[in-house]
Amino acid sequence: MNISYNWLKNYIDIDKTPEELSLILTDIGLEVEVLEKVQSIPGGLEGLVVGEVKSCEQHPNADKLKVTTVDVGAEELLHIVCGAPNVRTGLKVIVATVGTHCHPTQGEPFKITKSKIRGEVSEGMLCGEDEIGLGSSHAGIVELKDDAEVGSLVKDYFNIQDDYRYEIGLTPNRADAASHLGVARDLAAYFRKSYTLNEASSFKATDDLLTKVSVLASEAAPRYSGINISNVTVTDSPDWLKEKLQVIGIRPINNIVDITNYILHDLGQPLHAFDADKISGNEVVVRLAKENESFITLDGVERKLSSEDLVIADAEKPMCIAGVFGGEHSGVSNETKNIFLESAYFNAVSVRKTSKRHTLKTDSSFRFERGTDPEMTIYALQKAALLIQEIAGGQIASAVTDIYPQPVKPFEFTVNYANVQRLIGKEIPKEEIRGIIAALGIAIVKEDEKDLLVNVPAYKVDVTREVDVIEEVLRIYGYNNIELGTQIKASLNTQEKPDKEVVLNQIADLLIANGYREILNNSLTKLAFADDENTAVRLVNPLSSDLDTMRQNLLFSALTSVSYNQKRKNPNAKYFEYGKTYFKSEEGYTEKQNLSICLAGNDREEHWKTKTQPVNFYHLKATVDAIIQRLNISGLQLVEANGTYFDYGLSYMKGQKVLVTLGAVSSVNLKKADVDGKVFFAQFDWDLVIKAIRKNSIKYQEVSKFPSVRRDLALLVDDAVTFEQLKNIAIKTERKLLKEVNIFDVYKGDKLAADKKSYALSFILQDEEKTLNDKQIDAIIKKLILNFEKETGATIR
Repeated sequence: MNISYNWLKNYIDIDKTPEELSLILTDIGLEVEVLEKVQSIPGGLEGLVVGEVKSCEQHPNADKLKVTTVDVGAEELLHIVCGAPNVRTGLKVIVATVGTHCHPTQGEPFKITKSKIRGEVSEGMLCGEDEIGLGSSHAGIVELKDDAEVGSLVKDYFNIQDDYRYEIGLTPNRADAASHLGVARDLAAYFRKSYTLNEASSFKATDDLLTKVSVLASEAAPRYSGINISNVTVTDSPDWLKEKLQVIGIRPINNIVDITNYILHDLGQPLHAFDADKISGNEVVVRLAKENESFITLDGVERKLSSEDLVIADAEKPMCIAGVFGGEHSGVSNETKNIFLESAYFNAVSVRKTSKRHTLKTDSSFRFERGTDPEMTIYALQKAALLIQEIAGGQIASAVTDIYPQPVKPFEFTVNYANVQRLIGKEIPKEEIRGIIAALGIAIVKEDEKDLLVNVPAYKVDVTREVDVIEEVLRIYGYNNIELGTQIKASLNTQEKPDKEVVLNQIADLLIANGYREILNNSLTKLAFADDENTAVRLVNPLSSDLDTMRQNLLFSALTSVSYNQKRKNPNAKYFEYGKTYFKSEEGYTEKQNLSICLAGNDREEHWKTKTQPVNFYHLKATVDAIIQRLNISGLQLVEANGTYFDYGLSYMKGQKVLVTLGAVSSVNLKKADVDGKVFFAQFDWDLVIKAIRKNSIKYQEVSKFPSVRRDLALLVDDAVTFEQLKNIAIKTERKLLKEVNIFDVYKGDKLAADKKSYALSFILQDEEKTLNDKQIDAIIKKLILNFEKETGATIR
């Protein structure tokens, strides 16, 4: 929301600089995100002075140039060469002296320097309006009135005033401050000053009622007001109105629309002007739309309305989506002569749903969906009508229509002094509390030593309870005025162990150190990417068919990223993503936290000294194993992966649950995501990871003083036997002295039977208390061989 510093001063006397006021606004809950100086004319005519041409002679070396002497109030006259056809002796002119920066209407700013033009010295420039941003004319220099004071500043002559624009990050609960009036009310409370709300006493309505109004949906439109204004002249707005709007970033359109925009940002009350001659049947009907009723909005888009959308219609058709967007055929144009001006209070929930349903966000919907002031409709209507009379020559042609069957009642409740002190944490004098409440426009109906009975005006839509008033008191009193205590009396740490964020960052650091990049994908995807349509969480009102389902896996998120990069000549992928997956069941909805890892393309970028190779399953498995080792998770079992993700893969089981699944993505899934080549993917159940590491107990063990011993065995086994089986047999055979089991060679070929293969295994043995001897080592190896033969039918080669 944009607020003008000068505009605020129309309401309240401010003796603070724009910078000081910025800090105050932030302190009272209206956070200023940007403070920017705004000039109605670029450059603000800075450095330009009023001069008088004392002499004007023909340039000796140029037919179209004149040599002038100009008085600018300095000790000496300036010699200036000028080519304007209207330059002459005695003329009051605008002078840009040496060093002045000029801001032309078109083009970049330029600096005036002392120079020679065709041999004659020129010590400045006599300015045309296009050269200094005053206008677009290039016919000659600007001629000032004879009473212009020589040497005075041109910006004072044209009454150019600098302004400052505040960009305020308005929180959703502060609908009452969504205007200059609302901000001024807060400042008035802070400074304990009154603010000025100009009366509309000169407003005079007639007895005529030209346009009939019917409200058929009073729940969605609790108050609807309107008036007819005739004989308007639609044209450009006066400069003062244009400047007001431009300062806050609003583009002027025409005087009627500009007035409605002015009232919107001035009072926070949206208005809408209809061309009265286009209202069929001379009747305005406030009703709910028919299901799938067609309506063309101002942007030329045909929209299908819902039966829950409130519309402003005539006797035949909708003219406006109430509180959101106007219609293409009912708005004000240059030919408009008569208007019907609307000022209403619409139901916030109704406007919010309609705005979201049609993805339309406007300045009007911004205010209506947060809540406007039901008591402002008539005053805003009167003020706008007076401006239209003044600026557009209109005549008020009817009485004010005001349909308000059930007035909105102010909130009334009790505020306890003790609760104010307790929640704020400081003993604030009762007089101070009463003063702040009254300054905020909240009426004190009754009071005693303990309580206040308060009446909160309807425009404070979020102040409905005692605690809300206490928050208002604290906001104006100042958060910075609450001193911090010298000690913390209680501190409760409810952080779960281990800290999920710490673990997440540790693994992210590990992956990034190994060349991976983190990706973050949309949790919305298409139904075709779901594992099971029956458990898929579908959106009721999706943005598109490609974003209609909450994802059930991270696979297709990763594949989408791979496909996107492949199409942009970036085929090598090393990605990881932390993300949630979503499911529904008869019991309700569940979400799971996951970690995915994705590899595609080559293992590294091309380099003259090292060869690249395509990534494979074992590159991925090495990463998965590194993560498991870093997390210190033990007791895992490896099984072949089930499911439809992979052509082949593995699952690491923690008991009966899958901790992580990895493999080569199937061609069917690659085709769904439009991916070329091979992709290897792993997905961790991160919730199970956190659960598994909660029971971790890390103990320090001294590095053994005694040497380890390595023994190798070459085993001939059936093709179905896995290394994992052999490793588990070895660990079960010797739990104390066997430290590591590794595989360093696998052979299958012509020299072996088709159903056989050879594994070369290494065994690391170590005793923590003494040096192993050959007799102990041989005994262990014999037991290993015996158990391998017994359980797998292996033979030693």
